[in-house]
Amino acid sequence: MQAESRREPRWCDDSRRRACATMDRRAYVLTAVALLLWSTLAVGAAVLAGRSPLVVAGFGLLLGGLLTAPRWREWEVPTPIRLLGVGGILGYHLLFFSAFAYAPKVAVNLINYLWPLLLVILAPVILPKTAWSWRHTCAALAGLAGCACLFFPGGESLRDGGTGYALAAGAALVWALYSLLTKRAKPFATTAVGGFCVVSGAIALGIAAALGTLMPTVRSLAPWEWLIIAGMGIGPLGIAFLCWDAALKRGDPLVIGTLAYLTPLLSTAWLLLLDQRQPGWHQLAALTLIVSGAVIGATAPSRARRSTVQTRKVTTQVRKPDAQVQKSESPEVSR
Repeated sequence: MQAESRREPRWCDDSRRRACATMDRRAYVLTAVALLLWSTLAVGAAVLAGRSPLVVAGFGLLLGGLLTAPRWREWEVPTPIRLLGVGGILGYHLLFFSAFAYAPKVAVNLINYLWPLLLVILAPVILPKTAWSWRHTCAALAGLAGCACLFFPGGESLRDGGTGYALAAGAALVWALYSLLTKRAKPFATTAVGGFCVVSGAIALGIAAALGTLMPTVRSLAPWEWLIIAGMGIGPLGIAFLCWDAALKRGDPLVIGTLAYLTPLLSTAWLLLLDQRQPGWHQLAALTLIVSGAVIGATAPSRARRSTVQTRKVTTQVRKPDAQVQKSESPEVSR
């Protein structure tokens, strides 16, 4: 009788299940919005490659961060989290914008998108409760092979653009670490990312002013270049950050990281349209392997999902009819 009184109604368990499923769907919708917006960032960076990356990143981040100004009270976070957010966002964008000035933009863009690969590889190290499966291994190898295809004979030259490729790889590492460490950090408001962007933009503009590049760059920017900076600030440097942060807090970082492999497909397509040229075989091979890695990795079951299935099995076994429970009683059970 006591066991029966403690038993929860079936609708209660079903409502929890639907709530979890809704949360997962929201996480992946937010991921898709963030990745779609980020796919346009490389076009802006390529068009403004001749401008100071400090000025471009500074104004873009400042504008993107101000989107959350109505909720500025939520910008207050512990100092370690603020340092993590500012360091990750500012470091990544300075490296990313700088890379386009030293190497071919399509190759730089694809190397930058090693960060989903690094996100998948580093997740089990930084997030101990994150499971690893053979599918994630295959996804990581496919993504790495895709980037290697860029430098096959007939492709890009490491000697000519080594500095740009190193900057792009550094940007990928910084963003992967930032994404995982924010997942591990003490929870904070998603709008606090806007505060990170404002501080990052102010620091970048301050460094540009100290180096004497701020005002000359501001005077030389054409109106259409200001429009590009505004578009980057509102989209990939504003709304995308909020969506990405919210998605990581609600979803599986391994699945989100492997889904991010889809972004180079769109991003590279925008760059090829900008150049009005067809992709080479090495670029097509790289894209094929990178997207294949995304598909393989996205189908890998996470530990959280496996534990949910096991919990449901246990719950089903516990909720037996009273007559069946009475039949199964034995001296061992009563003990």
